Amino acid sequence: MSSVAIITLLIQTLYLYTDAASPATGISVLAPFAAGSRSLLRSVDGGQSEKPDYAVELNATNFDSVLSETPATHAIVEFFAHWCPACRNYKPQYEKVAKIFNGADAAHPGIILMTRVDCAQKINTNLCDKYSVGHYPTLLWGPPSKFVHGSFDPNQKKDVLSIEDGRTAERLLNWINQQLNSSYLLDDQKYENDQLQKNSSDIGQIARAIYDIEEATSTAFDIILDHKMIKSETQLSLVKFFQLLVVHHPSRRCRKGTAEILVDFDNISVNKKETESGVEKGEPRHYEICGKDVPRGYWMFCRGSKNETRGFSCGLWVLLHSLSVRVDDGESEFAFSAICDFVHNFFVCEECRQHFYSMCSSVSSPFKKSRDFSLWLWSSHNKVNERLMKEEASLGTGDPEFPKIIWPPRQLCPSCYVSKSGKDSNKIEWDHDEVYKFLKGYYGKALVTLYKEKELLVEKRSVGLLAEDLTASNSVNALVVPLGAALAIAVASCVFGALACYWRQHQKSRKYKYLHSLKDI
Repeated sequence: MSSVAIITLLIQTLYLYTDAASPATGISVLAPFAAGSRSLLRSVDGGQSEKPDYAVELNATNFDSVLSETPATHAIVEFFAHWCPACRNYKPQYEKVAKIFNGADAAHPGIILMTRVDCAQKINTNLCDKYSVGHYPTLLWGPPSKFVHGSFDPNQKKDVLSIEDGRTAERLLNWINQQLNSSYLLDDQKYENDQLQKNSSDIGQIARAIYDIEEATSTAFDIILDHKMIKSETQLSLVKFFQLLVVHHPSRRCRKGTAEILVDFDNISVNKKETESGVEKGEPRHYEICGKDVPRGYWMFCRGSKNETRGFSCGLWVLLHSLSVRVDDGESEFAFSAICDFVHNFFVCEECRQHFYSMCSSVSSPFKKSRDFSLWLWSSHNKVNERLMKEEASLGTGDPEFPKIIWPPRQLCPSCYVSKSGKDSNKIEWDHDEVYKFLKGYYGKALVTLYKEKELLVEKRSVGLLAEDLTASNSVNALVVPLGAALAIAVASCVFGALACYWRQHQKSRKYKYLHSLKDI
């Protein structure tokens, strides 16, 4: 029996003992985490309401997690009480504004996360006290990160502000427009009146693309499943690409999700044959490759001015560039073949797939330096842009707000340009050392700046929750845990400790050999 199977058995035994120890409570051990797992793209439960709520309902168990993981730049939290008549009357006004900012069909997604907390529920008493809620409804505004482990004191000026003039939808949206210097309207439709970021000289814009990389990764996996593309002749290329993602994907959530798929890859049936019980074997739909809230249904950095422009293709390119600047020299050839094989076998745009693979086939010698691989991918991307510039200009199919250009533009990296060749005024002479330095900074450090800050918040929250769980477990359940459960805990702890030491020692000495060890999956 494998070590993974042993650990799984021990965990299941532990849960069974824990449930048996406290049957009278009727409360699941996992209940606090279930409350925090609600997707931001909310759905109507059981047809209880004709209209969905666009504002996200939060409580003490998911408040920090939702606000720390949202891609939105700003957040509004409405503190209310369900018994309050004024709150009930205000809800339709609040929903009118939430509709244009929350969810996949919002006119302006990813800018403001609009939420609400019911202070009449006892679970939220301490949370509402922390934010000095003295009347209902109370509206607070600020960066989502400032709400995490935060508080509010009306007598002190902080990053969290009280919205005093938002009692109607019109007045609330007017207050928002004043804060953001924007001109949003209540009747805005998707891709209308977009406040798109189009300043190519602003290097900080790429930080929001981390969410597009997650979206592109999840979308690509969904496409593979929808088209039933995992076959005996293609599964090896998928495994190789996933091996690359496990180590170098810029999102930790995607690294974790991809690793879970790889570990269980044998259970994903190539042909989805039915078992004797009639249930399909290896149905991979339950895998959340980048977390439970992804795909979100909208794009941030890669959002076009029209529904059919940018989006997935932009997100996929950013993902590939981010991988290219993260691999080491010894990994460059593996990364090159993994990306080329993935596009060849799983990219469903036929012309694009053939064009990209022809560029892969033109490479005559293996890559020995990550610099060479990164510059090859950059050059290939510019060749694609050159081809599409001509086609879109003649057919009028491009995005008028985001026309294809040679990358990077001079405004973003002036040092990348040496001069234009005298023989051909349209040919650019590049300083490849400067280009590589730019790619490393742009798709490396700058890309993950925003995300790393939020990962630290998530880690802090996780440590806090673990400490609370351990304290509660020691104080409440110390005398009722049966001997079998205690043994299971002890054995599981020993096994986990041994495995942790084993992996630590091996990853110190051979970081990349882990990839090749997965080839037999």
